[in-house]
Amino acid sequence: MSDANPQSPFDVRGAVDLAALNRPQAPPPGQPGGAPDAGGYVVDVTDETFGALVESSSSYPVVVLLWIPTDQANAQVGVDLGVLAAEQEGRFLLARVDVEKYPQVAQAFQVQGVPTVVAVLAGQPVPLFQGGAPIEQAREVIGQVLAAAEANGVTGRAPSQGDQDGQETAAPAPEPEPELPPLHQEAYDAIERDDLDAAEAAYRKAIAQDPKDAMAPAGLAQVHLLQRTRGLELGAVRTAAADAPADAAVQLAVADMDMLGGKVEDAFGRLLDLLPGADAETKESVRARLVEYFEVVGVTDPRVAKARQRLAIALY
Repeated sequence: MSDANPQSPFDVRGAVDLAALNRPQAPPPGQPGGAPDAGGYVVDVTDETFGALVESSSSYPVVVLLWIPTDQANAQVGVDLGVLAAEQEGRFLLARVDVEKYPQVAQAFQVQGVPTVVAVLAGQPVPLFQGGAPIEQAREVIGQVLAAAEANGVTGRAPSQGDQDGQETAAPAPEPEPELPPLHQEAYDAIERDDLDAAEAAYRKAIAQDPKDAMAPAGLAQVHLLQRTRGLELGAVRTAAADAPADAAVQLAVADMDMLGGKVEDAFGRLLDLLPGADAETKESVRARLVEYFEVVGVTDPRVAKARQRLAIALY
């Protein structure tokens, strides 16, 4: 993502149709029962501050919540993401956009419904999810964003924001982190110290001990992705892929880089496009890689369902 242009990914299209929203209402932010006010590592974005927000994503990850603050479902997403922002203490900035007040910003993200959550890394928008999500699922998604940011050198810390009076706002107390199973904690610690071989070994032990442990294969697939992309330079990989569109090895490499950067649909599409006319060895390589991607993204993700259907058609 070092070659990202902070402006080019945002394209203001037609009006966003949000008029159909007719759900239970919540108090405005800061009121009892509503989302918290901005402050700490949470900011409210305006038309005037949007450009600076995109520029700041070259220093630290920005997670954008496009919402209607007084809609109950939207407010809950705002509460949960605020908790996660406080937990991470500046590893990402939560930027909230009231789509009714600032429709131009919503249009820049091509929003079709709210709440919508998008990450911005080095100026590049990365769609995360639309609609509500349990906080544990949102926490997992944020973890993937932070891993992609670190892999692309976006490792700064967001400054803590003041409240409306210029005073520093205390961040809400974070929820206690759920305790990981011992082997998962071992793998996590190994990743933190950049010992990917040890992380792989820990996840393999976890799978051997409990074949029903759904988290372990996902963790192992993420470690494999980190191992394969270690030392790769995005520009060189993309050039090689452009020069050899039929070379499965280089296409697999650029798909890995796309996955690491959060470009899930690009990675899926690139590999699925290799299958028509491919030999048996290539088909098996692509199938195995896609199965790992499905674990990384999460088998309940709608993008996975679509890709799995295309894969089945291409193979059988």
